[in-house]
Amino acid sequence: MAKSQETFSKKEKEKQKVRKRKEKEEKKEQRKSSSSKGMGMEHMMAYVDENGNLTSVPPDPSRKKEFKLEDIEIGVAKQVAEIYDPHRTGIVTFFNESKGYGFIKDDKTKEGVFVHSSGLTVNIKEGNKVSFEIETNHKGPQAVNVKMA
Repeated sequence: MAKSQETFSKKEKEKQKVRKRKEKEEKKEQRKSSSSKGMGMEHMMAYVDENGNLTSVPPDPSRKKEFKLEDIEIGVAKQVAEIYDPHRTGIVTFFNESKGYGFIKDDKTKEGVFVHSSGLTVNIKEGNKVSFEIETNHKGPQAVNVKMA
């Protein structure tokens, strides 16, 4: 008698193909039966709550807030221009004499301002109280005309 040409692995692969085909058909039937045709728009609606989060529950009309039309601002609010004083005072927080740069902590804004030895009129050290002018270059603000205060 001749032996069958189908091996165990061939039979298993064929069973897997049949099972996948069957699962695919079942999923297709589920999609057809549970489509949104019969459920209406309520199934597809999403609502935004007072915190800006999406929910499936419609908002409560009793919690509705009234606003005056005049209170709504569209665009950017007008900013009051501050008078800019280029003359500042501060304390030298870091200065490297060998490399010729450091930082000054501005008394008014409490920000660090870069200072280079080319902008110095006197020699400075860490902890010195100085007066300076701020000049903006392509890398940001820089202290120039640095003098002892």
